[in-house]
Amino acid sequence: MKRLNKMSIILFLSVLSGTAFANTVEIVKVMLEPAAHRWTFHVTLKHDDKGWDHYADGWRIVDSKGNELGFRKLWHPHEKEQPFTRTLANVLVPKGENIIFIEAHDKVHGWSKQRVRIDLKVDKGARYQIRRKTN
Repeated sequence: MKRLNKMSIILFLSVLSGTAFANTVEIVKVMLEPAAHRWTFHVTLKHDDKGWDHYADGWRIVDSKGNELGFRKLWHPHEKEQPFTRTLANVLVPKGENIIFIEAHDKVHGWSKQRVRIDLKVDKGARYQIRRKTN
């Protein structure tokens, strides 16, 4: 009986911890377009929005030191539009900064632990692509 109770507690705690992280926002993909010294970001998110109290409400670009380079506020839930893509243009990435990250936020869980690492010298990577204009 003691073994069953211990197993039940372990199972309960694992289920509980899984649900605590279950509805965080997912960054599906990122498309980037450079223009002069500025960048345009198209970020596709997926989240099980549950109305105004629990929805993906923003994403940001940060450098390797954690400095925010740009922020895209999402003003409303996207319950019927999943996944969805939103754009942020005219983002200045400092010269010499080659590694940046995309992070996503939802109203309940805050900043997701999942983020996309982008190497600006490499045109394609895990969940991102850079679309460079060819002459």
